[in-house]
Amino acid sequence: MGRLEDAQELAKTDLPKAEAIYKEILSTPPGMNDAALRDYELALMELGGLYRDKRRTPELAELIKTSRSVLSAFAKAKTAKIVRQLIDLFTTIPDTLDIQISVTKSCIEWAISERRSFLRQNLETRLIGLYLQKHSYTEAITLINSLLKELKRLDDKMVLVEVQLLESRAYHALRNIPKSRASLTSARTSANAVYCPPLMQAGLDMQSGILHAEDKDYNTAFSYFIEALDGYSTQDDSKKAIAALKYMLLSKIMLNLTDDVHQIMTGKLAIKYAGRDIEAMKAVARAHSNRSLAEFEQALADFKAELGSDPFIRSHFTALYDTLLEQNLVRVIEPFSRVEIEHVAKLVGLGTQQVEGKLSQMILDKVFSGVLDQGSGCLIVFDEVGRDKSYDAALETIKKLSDVVEVLYTNQASMLD
Repeated sequence: MGRLEDAQELAKTDLPKAEAIYKEILSTPPGMNDAALRDYELALMELGGLYRDKRRTPELAELIKTSRSVLSAFAKAKTAKIVRQLIDLFTTIPDTLDIQISVTKSCIEWAISERRSFLRQNLETRLIGLYLQKHSYTEAITLINSLLKELKRLDDKMVLVEVQLLESRAYHALRNIPKSRASLTSARTSANAVYCPPLMQAGLDMQSGILHAEDKDYNTAFSYFIEALDGYSTQDDSKKAIAALKYMLLSKIMLNLTDDVHQIMTGKLAIKYAGRDIEAMKAVARAHSNRSLAEFEQALADFKAELGSDPFIRSHFTALYDTLLEQNLVRVIEPFSRVEIEHVAKLVGLGTQQVEGKLSQMILDKVFSGVLDQGSGCLIVFDEVGRDKSYDAALETIKKLSDVVEVLYTNQASMLD
C-alpha cells in the first residue's frame, strides 16, 4: 500500500497523521512523471477536502497559494481544473465569501503573471458571481464590461453566455430592468450558437421567468420556471430547484390561482423538495386565498428566513401585501360615508398612522373617491360619480370642427398662391 492510500485510510481515524502524510507528498515536486503528478493532484485535493470538512479556511487558502508554484508544471487545462476545484471547496463552508474573493483575486494575479488567459477568464467570471453574492454590483459591472470586450473579440461563446447572464442578474439587482433584459437577450443569442449545458440553460430560463414576472406576465414567467425546475432537478442542484419551485408557486399566487398552487404542491417534484421553503409558500397562498392580512403577516413572521432572504420573492410579496391591504380597506369602508380612521385601523388590525397613509395613497390613486379630515380624524367617502358622456361628445365635436377649419385654411392658402 502506498503513502497516499495510507493517508486515505488514516483520514477515517487519525486526521493529524493523514494531514502529515499529505503534506509530505506535497513537499516533494512530482517532476514530469505521470504517476507522481497523479498522486500529487490526489493528495492536494484530499488535503483540501480535509481542511474543508474541518472548516479550516486559512489553511485551505494557504494550500491554494503554496501549490501554485508546482501547478505551473502541469498542463494548462489540468491546472485550470485543479485551481477551480480547490476554490470550489470553500462553497460548502459558511461565511467565507470575503476569503473566497481574496483567494480568487490572488489566483487571477497569478494567472496573469503566468499568462494563462483561459484560467484568468474563468476566475474573473467566478469573481463576478462572488461580487453578486456580496451585493458589490458596481465592482461586478466594472469587471463584466472589461471581460465582455475581451470575450467578444475572442468569440468565446460559452464563457460569453455565462458573463452576459451574470450581467443580466447584476442589472436586475440594481433595478435596471431594460439593461437586464438586453443582457439576457444577448446571452440567449450567444447560447443559440453553441451547445448550452443543462445548468446554463436552466439559468437562462430562470432569469427569463424573473424578468417576465417583473412585467407582471406571470403566465409566461411560470412556463420558464417549469423549464428551470426541470433543468436543475435533472442536474441534482436542489438549492436552485427549490428556488424555481418557489417562483412557480409565487406566479400562481400572484395570478390568484390558489387551486393550481395545491395541484403543484401534490406533484412529484414538490414532494421531492418538500421542506420549510415550500411550507412557507403554502402558508402565503392560504392567507391570500382567505384575503387575510393577519394570516399573511403571520406567515411572513413564521417563515422570515425562507421568505425574506430572497429579494425577488420579497419584492413581489410587498406588492401582494399592498394589494391585500387595499382589498381589506375597500371592504371595510364600503358601508360608510363617514368613518373614524381609528375605527378602520381597528377593523383591519393595523396602526392608525399606517392606515391613514394607505388611505391617502388610495385616494390619490383614485381607488375610491374621498377625503381625509385630519382635524376630526375621519375619512369622508363620496359616492362614485359616473363619467358624463356629454364631455366626450363635446370634445369629439370640437375635434371635428378643428379638422374642418384646418381644411378651409389649407384651401384658402392654396387660392392665394
